[in-house]
Amino acid sequence: MNVGFVSLGCSKNLVDTEMMIGLFKTKKFNIVNNPAEADIIIVNTCGFIGPSKEEAINTLLEMAEYKKTGKLKYIIATGCLVERYKEQLEAAMPEVDLFIKFSEYENFWKNIEKLLKKKENVGELSFTNRVITTGDNYAYVRIAEGCDNFCTFCAIPYIRGRFRSRTEEDILEEVEKLAKKGIKEIIVVAQDTTKYGTDIYGKSKLAEILHKISEVKGIEWVRFLYSYPETITDELINEVKTNDKICKYFDIPIQHISDKILKKMNRDTTSSSIKCLIEKLKNEIPGVIIRTTLMVGFPGEEQEDFDELYNFVKTTKFDKLGCFSYSKEDGTPASLMPGQVHHMTKKSRLNKIMKLQAEISNENLKKYVGNTYKVLIETPNTARSYMDVPELDGVIIFKGKAQPGSFAECKITGNRDYDLIGEII
Repeated sequence: MNVGFVSLGCSKNLVDTEMMIGLFKTKKFNIVNNPAEADIIIVNTCGFIGPSKEEAINTLLEMAEYKKTGKLKYIIATGCLVERYKEQLEAAMPEVDLFIKFSEYENFWKNIEKLLKKKENVGELSFTNRVITTGDNYAYVRIAEGCDNFCTFCAIPYIRGRFRSRTEEDILEEVEKLAKKGIKEIIVVAQDTTKYGTDIYGKSKLAEILHKISEVKGIEWVRFLYSYPETITDELINEVKTNDKICKYFDIPIQHISDKILKKMNRDTTSSSIKCLIEKLKNEIPGVIIRTTLMVGFPGEEQEDFDELYNFVKTTKFDKLGCFSYSKEDGTPASLMPGQVHHMTKKSRLNKIMKLQAEISNENLKKYVGNTYKVLIETPNTARSYMDVPELDGVIIFKGKAQPGSFAECKITGNRDYDLIGEII
């Protein structure tokens, strides 16, 4: 049978999808990219915020059309949306043949067996047997699952459970297998990477695991995403500063800068501590890239709170910045808070932040013109430097010849929107 996959949401969800692909491949199913050729389609859903839920529902309905026009026999829905709303989805979407919650992944194949009415001894989802879908250059490695932060706007702890680290041995085994397959860049992810190890080792061991990953033969770049500001340690800063294989890149989702809003969000940080951290990173690590994620329209966000956020973005000049509007999520404390912001106000504030960031980005990119950087060649005319996370940031569009999958030196000659223009030396 042919099986097709659709992975929605974040890179952490993508790792689950890759494990599913690996499991079906082990069972000798054919993996196909064209849904019209699939007998089975699995949609790994996201349920983080409203637009994510809408995208998941629309995707399932879109895939259901192939039961009429293609050879599709079964639609299977997995992931975060199913974890939250399985019973409601079963009642509302008869087009879907099977819903598997995230919390049911330990019995993933047993659920598949029941649907297909086949009994096979195949095992369950595995990090080391997953099929990498991001190409030959890089792969995500999830070092922990769940979250203990319980931000008042976020449903992740209720969907994915409490924070659970993987062991160092398990992680390094996976990285070594990826390196042997030719993967050159490891992107470490978790809901909160900076808390890695606190639950099983009694302290944060992110700096240590990054160092050990960098020592794996064949790995040239290591980067980590989703580091909370209050748990970025001096040890981590020093490791990034002194280890040439770790990209000088911090992804710090601060969400807001108003102390009033941060407190309502249940964020364990303050405006002052965030500003001090950013200043410290810039002083300690020459050329450091700082990315952040912001939220506008949180309940109780008044004009003065937004103005404080806007002015902070204007003066800080983040290298990379993402922003989204607050989404009222079922079961979260923020959904019950007074002072819900009108959707048009949220939209206006979001647009203002992103317009400002577009101007800042253009200004930031100009300072790289004339510099030369080590780059990883992605295609015959695009590359990435340490400053660029794949699928998240821009690329370098270059002239000259370089083999995809190799590293080269590239001189920056200009910029365009969020991308740089360069020439291979």
